[in-house]
Amino acid sequence: MSEAKLEFLERSRQFWNPGKTQDWQDFGVDLVIDRRERYHLYDMDGQRLIDVHLNGGTYNLGHRHPELVEVLKAGTNRFDMGNHHFPALARTALAESLALCSPNPAMRYTIYGSGGGEAIDIAIKTARHAVQKRKIVSIVKAYHGHTGLAVKTGDDRFSKLFLSEDTNDEFVQVPFNDLDAMEDALKKRDVAAVIMETIPATYGFPMPNEGYLPSVKALCERYDVLYIADEVQTGLMRTGEMWGITRYGVKPDIMVTGKGISGGMYPIACVLVSEEHGGWLKKDGFGHISTMGGAELGCVVAMKVLEIVQRPQIRTMVRYISDYIRDGLEQIMDIYPDFFIGIRQHGVVMGLEFNHEQGAKPVMKHLYNNGVWAIFSTLDPRVLQFKPGLLMTQEDCEDLLRRVEIAIGLAEAEVMGRYRKAGR
Repeated sequence: MSEAKLEFLERSRQFWNPGKTQDWQDFGVDLVIDRRERYHLYDMDGQRLIDVHLNGGTYNLGHRHPELVEVLKAGTNRFDMGNHHFPALARTALAESLALCSPNPAMRYTIYGSGGGEAIDIAIKTARHAVQKRKIVSIVKAYHGHTGLAVKTGDDRFSKLFLSEDTNDEFVQVPFNDLDAMEDALKKRDVAAVIMETIPATYGFPMPNEGYLPSVKALCERYDVLYIADEVQTGLMRTGEMWGITRYGVKPDIMVTGKGISGGMYPIACVLVSEEHGGWLKKDGFGHISTMGGAELGCVVAMKVLEIVQRPQIRTMVRYISDYIRDGLEQIMDIYPDFFIGIRQHGVVMGLEFNHEQGAKPVMKHLYNNGVWAIFSTLDPRVLQFKPGLLMTQEDCEDLLRRVEIAIGLAEAEVMGRYRKAGR
């Protein structure tokens, strides 16, 4: 590590986030991102990394996609963030585009936030107003963000730190893929909404059982509960369809999209809602105010993102990339069957499962040392989040798989070596 990086990391501890800065050092990751291009990151010391973390899908189209750079530059000739109080050309145009491609034709309105957590808060507030009930049901080990209401729907690791855990039984969690538990939570008819990531990301991408999500939607309809689809990480063609929820045949009542819709270029998140459930927009349009939500430059970029991901060739590319990488990973799994034990996948949404309770952490470290950036699942560190981009080339995929094979071999040797030393 260069002296310049050592000095920078010390400044980061002093002035930014000492805990997070040190944690990455402890994990064996000394990354300080400098230049970035397509699906490559460059450390300040010059190391190149293939990015299959994508910051939760933010860089779905790659870093600094040239069409997004150009549209943002062009947008600054006319727009800035805008004034959130007034009708705006770009804001309305994006809302129209989202209505045209939404998973539920009844979704007419778009409500804007500056990030996913804020958008989740908006979705919860909207559901509560629509049905005049307070209780929200989410999934054990869910993650929907860190803002006021969003943090209450997730794992208590993030809520207890700030004394934000639920104390009024308004936020209930049930296990994923457990329909009986879901019905038990809903049958008193005191629930406003169920909120679900289509495939829970921070929990390591466990896949919904056959029929599970449509059955949850049916339960919601039976007990007068709204279904909020969190599509922040599964939307925008990552599953091979515009929205992951469409692959499961569910029409949500409310939907949240974020991360990738920004193109990684300008912060924006969106809540799609029907006229039926968006009544507060007519009753009091000032009910939610976000100075930077729906910033006009962000809307300009987001419209280009929607246009790119809906091009006819994208669906074919996602299918090709996901199949090609799956085949390569299965070959690697055959080499290390006692350590690399599973692939959770829907399109380019992937989680790699390892036979150790912390197995994804050494894999992450050795991937980093071998030029790949992927991150372990915070709420299930047996699983590595592995998220190729929509526009990766075959050359990118081949390079990635070569490096993954080396890293997993090194990680297995490290983990199994510990077992042998412990006499297990």
